[in-house]
Amino acid sequence: MPGLYLLAILLSFGGIAAIDARWRLVVRDAPIRTAITVVVGTLFFVVWDLVGIATGVFVKGDSPLLIGVELAPHLPLEEPVFLAFLCYLALVAWAAAERMLRRRRARTEHS
Repeated sequence: MPGLYLLAILLSFGGIAAIDARWRLVVRDAPIRTAITVVVGTLFFVVWDLVGIATGVFVKGDSPLLIGVELAPHLPLEEPVFLAFLCYLALVAWAAAERMLRRRRARTEHS
């Protein structure tokens, strides 16, 4: 089913955004910094992919789950969307872990 992979990425993106909004992890505190970080990280990994494609390390396999749009040879449309999701997920996970560790330290200092 074409588009299923992109749909899964977008639904996952929405789930992480809901977690972020619920616990106010990154976007609410620093929306511009978050956007810049996601864009810069995504661009970095797209360049990484392009270098890998140019050297023959990365190739796009055939999958009926992709919509079939290629931004460059062996670079499907889903790839930068996934990379943006990956960068956002990393920010949210980092912020959540940092908050948990901060709370744990605060509890042990008050004990």
